[in-house]
Amino acid sequence: QVQLVESGGGLVQPGGSLRLSCAASGSIFSTDAMGWYRQVPGKERELVAAISSGGSYNYADSVKGRFTISRDNAKNTVYLQMNSLKPEDTAVYYCNIKRREALASIRHYWGQGTQVTVSS
Repeated sequence: QVQLVESGGGLVQPGGSLRLSCAASGSIFSTDAMGWYRQVPGKERELVAAISSGGSYNYADSVKGRFTISRDNAKNTVYLQMNSLKPEDTAVYYCNIKRREALASIRHYWGQGTQVTVSS
């Protein structure tokens, strides 16, 4: 029903920038929240940034002031602008849709992930 395709990952030097894009297709609701998570080996997937349909934001403390999330509802696309990248930002980044459904349930949809490597 929902497909998420990430792009924009790659290798970048510390202090550099990358812009991740996630194109959503299928049954996308205007009320869906969209966001980015990341995961490194041996650790749980963690929230990086999220944006609601109403334009509110949520950032991990580790990326505040460096990353910016935005969305283009007409294109069903969410972006993550990453500046001042650090080696500890190295991870697989996953696009996410968070949907509130009936019966007080919340459902997450995930992309395949894109590798971001920050190294000199």
